[in-house]
Amino acid sequence: MHGIVPPYLLERLTRHGDEAVSTCAARTLTVDGALRTKRSLAAPTTWPRAAMAAPGPQRTISDAQNTTALPGSTVRREGDPATGDTAVDEAYDALGATWTMLFDAFGRDSLDGVGRPLLATVHYGDRYDNAFWDGERMVFGDGDGEVFRSFTSAIDIVGHELGHGLIQSTVDLVYQGQPGALNESMADVIGSLVRQHQLGQTAEQADWLIGAGVFTDQVQGVALRSMKAPGTAYDDDALGRDPQPGHMDDYVETRSDNGGVHINSGIPNRAFHLAATAIGGHAWDGAGRVWMDVLERRLVAADADFATFAAATIAAAEERFGSGSAEHRAVADAWQQVGVTASAASAEAPAAAEDETVRVERSGGILGRVHVAEVPESELPEPERERLESLVETVAASDEPERAVPDAYTWRIEISQRIDITVGERELPDEVLALLRDILQRGERTSRVSLEQGGGPADGRAP
Repeated sequence: MHGIVPPYLLERLTRHGDEAVSTCAARTLTVDGALRTKRSLAAPTTWPRAAMAAPGPQRTISDAQNTTALPGSTVRREGDPATGDTAVDEAYDALGATWTMLFDAFGRDSLDGVGRPLLATVHYGDRYDNAFWDGERMVFGDGDGEVFRSFTSAIDIVGHELGHGLIQSTVDLVYQGQPGALNESMADVIGSLVRQHQLGQTAEQADWLIGAGVFTDQVQGVALRSMKAPGTAYDDDALGRDPQPGHMDDYVETRSDNGGVHINSGIPNRAFHLAATAIGGHAWDGAGRVWMDVLERRLVAADADFATFAAATIAAAEERFGSGSAEHRAVADAWQQVGVTASAASAEAPAAAEDETVRVERSGGILGRVHVAEVPESELPEPERERLESLVETVAASDEPERAVPDAYTWRIEISQRIDITVGERELPDEVLALLRDILQRGERTSRVSLEQGGGPADGRAP
């Protein structure tokens, strides 16, 4: 499950002064947790195309009728007229716009290149504050109406989440550290290109915002992220400050959020914006074509860091447009402007600090905000401590680490000086998940949490 709203953002909203908002956020977290606990990561699937005269989108929209049952009742199929339900028709149009951009700009027939059907469910949950890609379909909540509007209203959010499916079918970048930040950045690139293509904008005309319009007027912010100016998308009492850096000097080293995948994606995001605007014209014809070459031709490995990806885009620009061409120079210069060079080393995660408490940290989601709580061991009843110990033993005995899921929740659990594990939420049994949430409620910090122990400032930016 790849959610557009990160858990750290929802967790902050559980402490919102408006009870209706906090209740919606808590309900959304509970639903998301149940989904991730039950759902396993499926292998990429090839979807055969039915015989047809020409390539085209195959869309099916379903209505969950404010329940969490998927897929819901089918309400609109490919070629059907508009229903009059705004969410249904917006979802239908956004899926179509994503397919059209991929096909018109890159000659790619859907996410897998061979016509995979595009499925969506709307009206999911009761004022559900999220939208996500579950590996098969897009699922949209209606939002709480106080902080979030309906999630079908932002076409680039749809493009971003579908972008994760495209990435998985190509390079399948590891969702950890710099490769994970590249995964998030590439999904933002796709989402932004979908919006620009649908509006017919050039790189200079685009605002380069991701999720513009999904916040209500009560939020001090313009979008979830800014590719042009990372760190400036929002600064709100309830949501906190946009923590994204735009240069390697501000790279955030953290074990949270799968190594800061939603935070540090601001660096390659800005590099793409700089390259696209320097080249000029439509971004999908210049920088977009280069970035897609790297994915479609698999020019990097799944564990590529920023320097490796930068070198691949520079080489792809040279091959496509010629050595010393304006495009070639623009791509190389863009990476230099964000502090990424071929000799740049991957940032290492900081060592964990040790304490005499039980520390629980939840991170992940599309923005990667972190929620942390600490409680003295003595406050945990012995049965609860035993359940945590059992979880640790299970994780430690696993032969293979869990594959990180884009935009999914991740838990880090530390007990005194003896235990320090990180586990994906989908691996956690319901009773353990309930225990961890209870610990968060008991010991949550009232101030903004740092993204690393003993590290950066409270807003999540690097020192």
